[in-house]
Amino acid sequence: MKALFIVTGRGLGGDAAIALNTIKALEKRGVDCEVALDKSAPGILFEKNGYSWYKISIPQAGGHAATKLSAAKGALKLIGATFKARSAIKKSGADFVVGVLGGGAIVGSLGAKFARKPAFSLISTPLDSKVCPKFNQCYIFPELDKFRLETLPENMEKSFYPISDTAGNGDANIAFSKLKEFPNFDENKKTILFSSGSSIFKGMIDAINLVSRCTDEYNLVLVGIPLEDEYLDDIDNEKIIYTGYIDWMNHLFKFVDLAVLTDDGVSLQEALTCEKPIVTVTRVKWGRYQNMAGIYKGAIIESEIDDVCRSIDESFKNYDSLKERALFYGQKSSQAADYLVDRMLKKLE
Repeated sequence: MKALFIVTGRGLGGDAAIALNTIKALEKRGVDCEVALDKSAPGILFEKNGYSWYKISIPQAGGHAATKLSAAKGALKLIGATFKARSAIKKSGADFVVGVLGGGAIVGSLGAKFARKPAFSLISTPLDSKVCPKFNQCYIFPELDKFRLETLPENMEKSFYPISDTAGNGDANIAFSKLKEFPNFDENKKTILFSSGSSIFKGMIDAINLVSRCTDEYNLVLVGIPLEDEYLDDIDNEKIIYTGYIDWMNHLFKFVDLAVLTDDGVSLQEALTCEKPIVTVTRVKWGRYQNMAGIYKGAIIESEIDDVCRSIDESFKNYDSLKERALFYGQKSSQAADYLVDRMLKKLE
């Protein structure tokens, strides 16, 4: 059996990680998997893991930040994108299609419909949650408001984000060794990780700069590639350890004492699987608010950017209880990929 994954985004961040983790879980069950990305995507995560990809068109409307105008512009590009997806599906010889988030989910649904193949959609935005259930079975992730509903509409099931088998198996010593290469790392200090995913948003730089001015008590580690090159000028490299894009996040999650993340995406569950308390900095990504503290109750402290120093202090004061709840949700998260693919394969029987 073969699956084709049609994945939104640049092929290096959370969207790609969700797809890759689902692929790995399917491959353990003997399913061959291939990938299709937008022709402009660099696909770094897939390349690092030995996957090539079909280059198609995947319009994006802006995810949670979509407007009526951006949705309309994306819709205009859908016709051509659908037939490019159909061609890739046919060429791949896939038995079924998995569309991953936003435009990838929508193009996957439509392409599979025209290719006459069964499909599944992994969804987390308002737009994909409206379109995809009209065509195929959908699995909704915690960012979507519907995740909080007791009873879901037809064609929808809940799932935590699929994470990799290695997410909780990092080696803190590897991260320690890599961090020692930075001259401003102090092994006698606690370490706090700051990340807004593979892309660094301006708000996360503002947050880490606030903490660097508040205290010199911690090692402050910033991970990712800035959305805009000029953001690099705002990073205080004397006080902040800036790593750029790294492929040792599982080791870093194991090593750090606290993770300061945006309130969305798979990184939250990766940190929880490593039993790390989390501060979520809200409204960093296009001003949106996801209330992930309401999903992972007791494991996360929410914070506005301006309050991040106070929230970090609060997290260390309540460290043991936060860590206990992180362990609880980490165990659930570690089972999510197996749960998700088993549900898919059962539907194909």
